[in-house]
Amino acid sequence: MEIQKLEKILVIDFGGQYNQLVARRVRENNVYCEIYSYRTSLREIKAMKPKGIILTGGPNSCYESGAASCDPELFHLGIPVLGLCYGAQLMSWVLGGKVERATEREYGKTDITLDVEDSPLMRGVPETTTVWMSHFDYISALPEGFSVVAHSKHCPVAVAENRENHLYAIQFHPEVLHTVEGARILKNFVQDICGCSGSWRMESFAKHAIEEIREKVGNGKALCALSGGVDSSVAAVLMSKAIGSQLTCVFVDHGLLRKNEAAEVDAVFGAGGAYQLNFVHVDARQRFYQRLKGVTEPEQKRKIIGEEFIRVFEEEAKKIGTVDFLVQGTIYPDVVESGLGGESAVIKSHHNVGGLPDFVDFKEIIEPLRPLFKDEVRRVGLELGIPKKLVFRQPFPGPGLGIRIIGEVTEEKVRIVQEADAIYREEIAKANLDSEINQYFAALTNMRSVGVMGDERTYDYAVCLRAVKTIDFMTAESAEIPWSVLQTVTSRIINEVRHVNRVLYDITSKPPGTIEFE
Repeated sequence: MEIQKLEKILVIDFGGQYNQLVARRVRENNVYCEIYSYRTSLREIKAMKPKGIILTGGPNSCYESGAASCDPELFHLGIPVLGLCYGAQLMSWVLGGKVERATEREYGKTDITLDVEDSPLMRGVPETTTVWMSHFDYISALPEGFSVVAHSKHCPVAVAENRENHLYAIQFHPEVLHTVEGARILKNFVQDICGCSGSWRMESFAKHAIEEIREKVGNGKALCALSGGVDSSVAAVLMSKAIGSQLTCVFVDHGLLRKNEAAEVDAVFGAGGAYQLNFVHVDARQRFYQRLKGVTEPEQKRKIIGEEFIRVFEEEAKKIGTVDFLVQGTIYPDVVESGLGGESAVIKSHHNVGGLPDFVDFKEIIEPLRPLFKDEVRRVGLELGIPKKLVFRQPFPGPGLGIRIIGEVTEEKVRIVQEADAIYREEIAKANLDSEINQYFAALTNMRSVGVMGDERTYDYAVCLRAVKTIDFMTAESAEIPWSVLQTVTSRIINEVRHVNRVLYDITSKPPGTIEFE
């Protein structure tokens, strides 16, 4: 979709842990939202013509030398600005107020009390409500033109406003579920204060994306990286509806797929499948195994797999003839976690965005799903008529089992994790938990330990099971799988998968962990 034509809210990222969640909450109001680093220039911000700006939390004290800051002119553009936590303190500091270290830190659920009844930001919020605080510093004196809207026991300025200039400051985090009225507060800002109509829908996204793709590609040819996963499948069907036979979909079996996955992808997208695609299946298993031989460092593995993907596509493109565009199923969490756009640290390089080689032999890369979160991609898939079974398929990373195998990747290790993962997925489905858990898989650790099987001493690998519940894949909690199911899975893996004598279950949330294992 032509992003410049959308009603847009900008989230300016100061490095806080909930910043992606802020964007997600804005989108829940059917308003498009993007994250940008605080280093983004005022000129670039003005060029994007946002309807509103949100300044996020961050780990610094705004009064310290070298702390993340912003151009004071940001608050004089006539665009509504909402500061959250650090963003609230920074707004006050930059505009002449005072921010100091609090004598008592507030962290966790806290009650605030409204001091005024008619604040547009707090419209509909009860006089006393529970919010989520997380701060060492506090606003001790407001800038000229601001007034207090709410306070807590230890925080004299929990909410403040300069209504005339459309500037609002919140010391707590409205984006987290612990803030009872958080969704209402953000809706008040986005719709009432910024004047967004809330007209951004998946239907309109697909329609406009198809039009934009047709205009961009023209008479050219495009090559789509089709893995069979949710993102690349939706991207492929979207491109197919846009340019038809000008699209060729290349499926690369890199030897790092789930058990029987290559055959399943062939059945859906190949000859006789539901979609009339130019489909090419490339068996590159040994090629990838050779490149990964001896490599143990996670980022290096990701980059090798990503680079080899591109090389395979280039070779296939040359067989086809002139190919102008490479299509990838990159989605917004890939962009953010690769350190692009926002201020968050690089969590992982991804072969779609962060691991591209220096030279790519295509005119341009098209990423039609780049603005979307995972649940939004699924909604687009349903709008495009893709079967629900495929749309809600378990997510699978581009580097495949390469990042679910700790240490060196070998053909034998791939076999082990494929078999263990197939058993795990089968038992989760039998227990009718597959629709309740958003992502679950088996990974192979690099740990070997002593065990006893059939009166014999063994020294074999430990498999680790992972299962999480999440809305947007930006944050996640481990799923509470019934003990009986875990026992069944463990028993089957140890008895049926050679060279495994121990099974672990990972209960780490995201953050601090990631959903994937490496």
